[in-house]
Amino acid sequence: MGSPLCVSIFLVLSIFIQSSVHGQSLRLEPFGSSQAVETKKTFQDTKTRFLLFEGENDQGCQIRLHHPDTLQQCGFNSSLPLVMIIHGWSESVPFSRSNVHLIGYSLGAHVSGFAGSYIGGKHKIGRITGLDAAGPLFEGSPPSDRLSPDDANFVDAIHTFTRGHMGLSVGIKEPIAHYDFYPNGGSFQPGCHFLELYRHITKHGLNAITQTIKCSHERSVHLFIDSLLHTSMQSTAYLCSDMNSFSQGLCLSCKKGHCNTLGYHIRQEWHSKKSRRLFLVTRAQSPFRVYHYQFKMQFFNQIEKPVETTFTMSLLGTKEEMQKIPITLSEGIISNKTYSFLITLDMDIGELVMITLKQENSAVWTNVWNTVQTIIPWGREPLNSGLVLKNIRVKAGEIQQRITFCSENMDDPQLHPTQEKIFVRCDRNSKKLKQKTE
Repeated sequence: MGSPLCVSIFLVLSIFIQSSVHGQSLRLEPFGSSQAVETKKTFQDTKTRFLLFEGENDQGCQIRLHHPDTLQQCGFNSSLPLVMIIHGWSESVPFSRSNVHLIGYSLGAHVSGFAGSYIGGKHKIGRITGLDAAGPLFEGSPPSDRLSPDDANFVDAIHTFTRGHMGLSVGIKEPIAHYDFYPNGGSFQPGCHFLELYRHITKHGLNAITQTIKCSHERSVHLFIDSLLHTSMQSTAYLCSDMNSFSQGLCLSCKKGHCNTLGYHIRQEWHSKKSRRLFLVTRAQSPFRVYHYQFKMQFFNQIEKPVETTFTMSLLGTKEEMQKIPITLSEGIISNKTYSFLITLDMDIGELVMITLKQENSAVWTNVWNTVQTIIPWGREPLNSGLVLKNIRVKAGEIQQRITFCSENMDDPQLHPTQEKIFVRCDRNSKKLKQKTE
């Protein structure tokens, strides 16, 4: 019973469809009004079904409106957390609102917000989760007209499809919660491009085009489900101003609540009324978790103009090894400038112990010059026109660890084109140096 899947879940099917068929209004009226009584009476005649699920393989037990005895018959346990997809419970059953968790997808996210706002009072709903809340007609609207942090004691939101088309986006882009998560920047999701259409055809057949179009929008749902299915592989997101800064690895801090867990197991804490925007990278399929690393390098060279350079990097950890990770510094390398970038790994390699770096290309004239220097015996020390990298600074986001790596061969800090250079922990090099001098 300790599993997060063992929760009471009300699944409300087609509330809006049924309401439209019967010509009902979904306007929210105060308790005790004649309109509320009429709506209550009308809902008894609808075909909407309320199903209670107590376990992962449960087929569901129907809860009949205004028949409290069916709660007991279906084995409703008031001591368990209650998750309601959309909304609904009987006021005749004593239940703390703080234990209620509403989860709304797309338009349902705002509906959950309206439900929380309508209840109001001193005792708010415990939590509302918005899964890629709808953007059209809601983007830029006041908090009272959409999901907002005021609608529950705690509100979290996952934004996965905010890419705009003709001024509109399927999912809302602006922050609407205490914590707003933007996986992969929030605009679009990996594995959802039209280039993936063939893969979708093999899986979904004639529905492939529809699946491809809504792929990014639905990713918010799959990310939340993933947090329940893979409890040991929770995704961490980090407070950041935008995805550009995050892609440089500048935001991998967990100090003062600057990071949090995506999905069901989020830490429900906040330090200000202002919404917090958190970013992360995910895989294209479940399990979605990746491991975030910031790499900082400071190069020295004798080339005045910036040189576009491509590297491949291999990482050796205490658990696994990740080989040939491509790194391209397209803006060019300027001497004495520090470059920061983000690298993500699909697997846990453990504690990083060694880095192998290989310069794949350089300016043509540099290669020629190096060849000439090898062939012709100059009467003085050869002119070094290559790149010099003395150390690499690394920060592992998930474990909040900082490590500095130095060249294993301290006598030759130059990066020679097409040759691999090994970097080890600087403290390891210090020990070797100390042994040599003793």
